[in-house]
Amino acid sequence: MGGDQPHVSWIERIRSVFGAFIGLMLVLTLAKYIGEIGGVDEWLMASLGASALLVFALPGSPMAQPWAVITGNTLSALIGVTCSFFIASPMIALPMATSISILGMFAFRCLHPPAAAVALIAVLSHILHYRYAFFPVMVDSILLVIVGAIYSNLTGKPYPNLPDS
Repeated sequence: MGGDQPHVSWIERIRSVFGAFIGLMLVLTLAKYIGEIGGVDEWLMASLGASALLVFALPGSPMAQPWAVITGNTLSALIGVTCSFFIASPMIALPMATSISILGMFAFRCLHPPAAAVALIAVLSHILHYRYAFFPVMVDSILLVIVGAIYSNLTGKPYPNLPDS
């Protein structure tokens, strides 16, 4: 049943948990404010918690890097909305949205596991407007990456990764 994850010190666990809490509080507060200004009720994407786990607990992972988080989530939202719009049957739209999202993330080199859930959420919620991909999905993702970068660097974890020279 696994158990092969490496040991993580309590200091690192607390750093990750505190970062996710502070990060999500800031992102949710800013996104709610932006939504109120724009008159938009949708200001949160449910998979943001999973993205926060990667950004704050595994900031060195390729799947936690800004390109993966922002592009993976936004692309998957666009695909999810498209599937929701064109495929009437959820039994076909759900796996289609997820599988095409994975293919798109491979093509754009932006694999981000929570993004597959973004595609599912768009179909399950019957979202039929592409604005959803930009707000809340893209905006929330950008805010999360910015807060993650500030927090990680202030607490001694370099984020984002710098390309190898």
